[in-house]
Amino acid sequence: MLNIDLHCHSTISDGLLTPTQLIDRAAARGVTTLALTDHDDIAGLTEARQAAEAKNITFVNGVEISVSWRNRTIHIVGLNIDTNHEPLVQGLAEVRAGRAQRAENIAAELDKIGIHGSLEGAYAHVGERRLIGRTHFARFLVEQGHAKDVKSVFKHYLVKGKPGYTPHQWATLDDAVEWIQGSGGRAVIAHPGRYDMGKNVLNDLFEAFCAAGGSAIEVITPSHTPDQVRRFALHARDRQLLVSCGSDFHGPGESFCDLGQLPELPDLCNPIWHDWPMHNRIPVNA
Repeated sequence: MLNIDLHCHSTISDGLLTPTQLIDRAAARGVTTLALTDHDDIAGLTEARQAAEAKNITFVNGVEISVSWRNRTIHIVGLNIDTNHEPLVQGLAEVRAGRAQRAENIAAELDKIGIHGSLEGAYAHVGERRLIGRTHFARFLVEQGHAKDVKSVFKHYLVKGKPGYTPHQWATLDDAVEWIQGSGGRAVIAHPGRYDMGKNVLNDLFEAFCAAGGSAIEVITPSHTPDQVRRFALHARDRQLLVSCGSDFHGPGESFCDLGQLPELPDLCNPIWHDWPMHNRIPVNA
């Protein structure tokens, strides 16, 4: 049985492992097909692909794009993207540029509650100062003793309604899907169960995603309950969308599960890899 993971992160965005280290860990845990999907950046794909070839892992070019939709932040994963597609390259550059300003805003909010030095502290956790995100602030806050772990920081400081939260305008849903699909890739709604949406709003998101030309829903992800897995699988089936799976792995001790530990897709699913060149080697419920 092959082992597929189509959502994970490296030090290019907010992961703890370099692209090569990530591939090494994936290989050691039996992963046979892997997509690197760093936030708003594709700079690690060449290194990861080279490392994957050395480990006999089928590698998929990926990215996770930050999107603003109805004053919410959602994430759209792009798989099998063309990294030379200029609208995608330019669009990601624009999204990354906004991250620096958001980081300053987060630091200002934390200053208000007496947590000082967070901007410099967060940047100390950023690889090559390329891309800063909330996870880097979370690591700084854990380091300073404000929370026991990264998950606790998000819960108490960095989500909407908490003292370190700041709103930000990311890419539009239509633009993100267009960049991905235009590059020859497929757009996937990442971990929909994490968006704290009521049933009607979630239905609207799926409808907007379909209207934009989106391809798939990430059904298997560690933060989804068994009930959510089935519900999102049914959403995909009813809308004739494909399904994807991914660990959303960021690093040892910080993720819901490790690489190589994902459960199988429900039988009713049509996987996103069903027509990929290597699909004849990948069982439908891998």
